[in-house]
Amino acid sequence: MSSNPSNRRIPGLPEQGPWHVLGLMSGTSADGVDAALVEIDPHGFQGDLPFRALLAHHQEPYPADLRDAVMEAAADRLKPSEITVLQRRLGDHHAHAAGRLVKESGCVPHMASLHGQTIQHHPQHGATLQLADPYVLSETLHCPVVFDLRRMDMALGGQGAPLVTLTELWLRGRAEPWAALNLGGIANITVWDGAYLRAWDVGPGMSLLDLAAEKWLGIPFDPEGVHASGHVDGALLARWVTHVFFSAAPPKSTGREIFGSAWLQSESASLESLPLPDRLATLAAFTAQSVATELRRLDPLPKGLRGLASGGGARHLRLRQELAARLPELSFEDDHQFPNGAREAVSWALLGAASACGVAGNVPEVTGASRAAVLGAWVIP
Repeated sequence: MSSNPSNRRIPGLPEQGPWHVLGLMSGTSADGVDAALVEIDPHGFQGDLPFRALLAHHQEPYPADLRDAVMEAAADRLKPSEITVLQRRLGDHHAHAAGRLVKESGCVPHMASLHGQTIQHHPQHGATLQLADPYVLSETLHCPVVFDLRRMDMALGGQGAPLVTLTELWLRGRAEPWAALNLGGIANITVWDGAYLRAWDVGPGMSLLDLAAEKWLGIPFDPEGVHASGHVDGALLARWVTHVFFSAAPPKSTGREIFGSAWLQSESASLESLPLPDRLATLAAFTAQSVATELRRLDPLPKGLRGLASGGGARHLRLRQELAARLPELSFEDDHQFPNGAREAVSWALLGAASACGVAGNVPEVTGASRAAVLGAWVIP
């Protein structure tokens, strides 16, 4: 596919580059917005080297009432009228985060790439929904905005996820084998073995642990997992890993519809029979076992594979301990390429720039789509 940015005729983008692209990501952890301003070479996609620099990064947490509304929507407990208003509220919040980053950095973006907040994801029905009004963002920044990047892949029969497969390759290159584990609300893995690129969702990341922290500790998350100090209940763990998600082969993706509040509610009686430290330790072990179980699909693991962990779960000490115990042959080191929270926003900036260049952003072998496709719809001011 061509990497010529003039192919899409997006106004306001310098033909020769570089481009300043603002990526906005709201993950399944639903804790707020990460905004990253990235310098991108639009002609670099052809050689898998479009990324030039991270210029600025800003995190804008959701206020408590907005996060509560997002979680209610994810749990399928909002009326259509309330979801309609939530769309605008999230648009305002994203626009505020973007405007603040631009003001603090003094750098004006040529375009923005908006993920939005996922409230429902149903790949078995070819459907997904991310909220945040792109028109509000475009009016705030006075630049083109690309949004809704998942649904083209789903229209082609894909899962709409994971879409960071190519961005991981564009950021890490092909020089050595690597496995990039993102422990966000949902955990996903991208693996370059030196010949093939693979990626898929592997199960719950921090979604269940964060819900448990809110339910039993009264806090949005357990900082560094300090409360997950108990013993793992082996019987519960053995039952949980028989979930049908783990028997399905990739391509596959998941979300809070499976590993969210309904799941935790269904298991609350079993968990509440345990001391609180044991509950949290068992949930941490479940995330770790999910990762290990899914990575066993690659046995034997490629020689010289470098493991890199990012996302909020990378800071959860008990989760990391459980992961090391279950996957001793692959040591995951902390990914320090970007500040905490910035990586997925950088990835979304890259996907948005790819769309502007007419470059496909999905990998059919990963998502299950019938073909590679240019992703996203545009708002042109």
